[in-house]
Amino acid sequence: MPFNQKLLAAAMAVALLIFIVETVRRRKLREEYAWLWVLIGGIILVLALWPALLQLITVRLGIELPINTVFFFGLMFMVFINLHFSVKISELTNQVKRLAQELSLTEEKDGSPREEEER
Repeated sequence: MPFNQKLLAAAMAVALLIFIVETVRRRKLREEYAWLWVLIGGIILVLALWPALLQLITVRLGIELPINTVFFFGLMFMVFINLHFSVKISELTNQVKRLAQELSLTEEKDGSPREEEER
């Protein structure tokens, strides 16, 4: 890999790591997910600085080009992230439904007016 490409890939990986730390610091990204993104940024940095490792992984997996290996792992990462977020969204949807039902029962029991009736 030419030096310019190594430098660009390493700079992008470092920028990604800085962005991750900054979003966690500003509480826009929960620590629960930050470790995963730091891991991905670290892997990108290692592969940018040591391209022979990517070549070795490519040969071991029987893939023809290293870029195909990168795309394969990137695609698999996106599939797993989407699956994880789908599960989380389903859990949160069920939680919101349960909370709305509990609130409705509490209001009915207490005799307090609903928001729609107050308008």
